[in-house]
Amino acid sequence: MIKNFYLLIIALLFSFAARAQQSVDVNFNGFSFLDNREYKAFTERSRTYSGTRLALDFGLNLDSLNHFVVGINGIHEWGAKPYFLRVDPVAYYKFESSKWLFNAGMFPRAGLLSDYPRAILNDTLMYYRPNVEGLLTRFQGAHGNVTIWLDWVSRQTNTDREQFLFGSSGKYKPNEFGPLYGKYYFMLLHDAGPAVSIPGDHIRDNGAAQVRLGYDFGKRTTFDSLSVEAGGMLSLERTRTNDGGGFKKPLGVVASIYGSKGRFAVYDEFYKGEGHRVTYGDSFYEKKTYNRIDLMYTPFLFKHIKGQFIFSFHQSPGQWNDNQQAFRLVYDLGRKKLFKFKDDN
Repeated sequence: MIKNFYLLIIALLFSFAARAQQSVDVNFNGFSFLDNREYKAFTERSRTYSGTRLALDFGLNLDSLNHFVVGINGIHEWGAKPYFLRVDPVAYYKFESSKWLFNAGMFPRAGLLSDYPRAILNDTLMYYRPNVEGLLTRFQGAHGNVTIWLDWVSRQTNTDREQFLFGSSGKYKPNEFGPLYGKYYFMLLHDAGPAVSIPGDHIRDNGAAQVRLGYDFGKRTTFDSLSVEAGGMLSLERTRTNDGGGFKKPLGVVASIYGSKGRFAVYDEFYKGEGHRVTYGDSFYEKKTYNRIDLMYTPFLFKHIKGQFIFSFHQSPGQWNDNQQAFRLVYDLGRKKLFKFKDDN
């Protein structure tokens, strides 16, 4: 039934393109990963993630601004059966101009929300939740950008909870301050519970925000790229009980440095402050002190393929030897035009 549905959608795309005298294109991309985590601080997260994601979609381009895209994104975990753990539909409308982007539907998060700090949105989302289901808009100006988004996680039924994420992020880099820039990230989860109430269960809100100042050295050093950032982090935790249940607001400071030279790169992030329990964030930020060092090597770097080894070392109180070894291979053929229908009139 699902296969017949997509055949119908593709047939409609070609039909509309023929009538509108426009074009149809196709995109294929994939993502393979092997991520081994040796954690003593969080034994429940000490496991190996591995698999391959394959995505195929077709786009109908009404004109240079308006596009409809439909397709699928499926994941296979290595060694698992059946061969696809889950297949997610891709179906969305996109408006894109030189300044504005607007997506509505089920669309890939890669390139849109993938720059969020791990303290707010953890890095396993790229493995197991590749799509945003909702809305996203982005404005790109001369000195920066702002993104606002809504991601519906779970529709409420008698047994399923009503859950959605919403957030915003942005970057501002005024010319008068040269290499200096400012960034912010915000995300909040609203969890309203199922339609059939559970005794003792309450609506929950959970989220976090970061504000950072950064300095981009560009190529003014021996590195190909070098930047440093520092700022603050706030998390928001609330259970709406009958007594009011106000927000808990843990605070802390973050600092990071990134440098790259050729195919090698290093990233270090340090956190100090109160512990945060962010539902979709990295568990290490529950610690009051935490440092992570990523050593990266990219042996495969071609036009459509990037393969990277990442060796990560996690230091937190009492656990200074937690580590992680990962290999990630991304391949994207880009959008290829299939047909363009010319107007003969």
